[in-house]
Amino acid sequence: MPEEQSAQSNPPERVSTVRGTNQSGMRAHNERLVLSLVRRHQALAKSELARMTGLSAQTVSVIMRQLESDGLLLRGEPQRGKVGQPSVPMRLNPDGAYFLGLKVGRRSTELVLTDFLGKVRDRARETYDYPTPGATLDFATGTLDRMIHQMPTASRDRVAGLGIAMPFYLWDWAQTLNVPQEKMDPWRSADLQASLSLARNIPVYLQNDATAACGAELVFGPSKRPRNFLYFYMGYFIGGGVVLNGVIFSGRGNAGALGPLPVPVGSGAVKPLIDVASLCVLEQKLVAAGLDPFHMWETPDHWDMPDTLLEAWMDEAAKGLAYAILSSCSLIDFETVKIDGWMPESVTARLIERVETHLSRLNFTGLEQPSVLAGSVGPDARALGAASLPLSDRYLVET
Repeated sequence: MPEEQSAQSNPPERVSTVRGTNQSGMRAHNERLVLSLVRRHQALAKSELARMTGLSAQTVSVIMRQLESDGLLLRGEPQRGKVGQPSVPMRLNPDGAYFLGLKVGRRSTELVLTDFLGKVRDRARETYDYPTPGATLDFATGTLDRMIHQMPTASRDRVAGLGIAMPFYLWDWAQTLNVPQEKMDPWRSADLQASLSLARNIPVYLQNDATAACGAELVFGPSKRPRNFLYFYMGYFIGGGVVLNGVIFSGRGNAGALGPLPVPVGSGAVKPLIDVASLCVLEQKLVAAGLDPFHMWETPDHWDMPDTLLEAWMDEAAKGLAYAILSSCSLIDFETVKIDGWMPESVTARLIERVETHLSRLNFTGLEQPSVLAGSVGPDARALGAASLPLSDRYLVET
């Protein structure tokens, strides 16, 4: 989970690729640029921000005073250098703004309340056999009301919006979920985004769940990260995202879905990655062994299941992921691949070891094999990605 970090003692080396402007009409852009850079580097002084943005020192001073007055920035302890006046680093105020993130999954839904740093202040979860629009709306509105009511009165006006991270085309998965088609068909006409906005008069944002998880990696992940990487999120169905030049590439809206990528499964057969590396495949193995799989969806912290079943799924999933990575790197030379999911941290680590083993057996002639790392956000990536949607829209720019 993202946490506040202390100020860096040395000025960051990298200068932002997004430049500010001294024109008064662009004040909002400049404020968001300052907030984005402070978020990335944890704390920055006026001189550092002026150098990184290209804005004048006077303009940066005005912006920082305004953001401090608005309760979005906090003043740190002065830091004395060898010459001149001491610099005063500014950092984000955790209580400066709050965001709601609704994750709608095939087996569970979750609502989180996060602060300006992305720390979860409150959460609620509900598991089910399958999601329905009505039950999801009832859960979201009821839980939202409770969360806001429990906040200090002065903080309630600082809730900036709600993001939704959910699979697209939910009605297409009735057979896989072993649910009658008519139970899922209401999703064809449901507009959860509009319904929530109308019900609670709050800005509501919507994004594919795996893409939202990738967004959480960008917003809440480490400040030093690769500019181009491929991202996998292991949920009930596997999905992911593509990051190019530090920005999610969404294409026509669903780029980086990754699940449909064809991968070999032996004896000349080919399957889509979604049928090999998704957690629903592990669920099916548990059911076939006569075991109850629903504990998987209650918590990602600990899975109580036979290691032989888990090992079998991990090896199949890792092999499929390796082939998907090779195919993806044939199109874009990703320097890094990140893997995250609704899994215990130890399972993610073991899965990555197997992916690296299978990658070492593939032919990368003419290509450069990427490094494979664990995502930094963890199982909460989809819910935090949902919460990052209003955060990004209101307070950030791409840097």
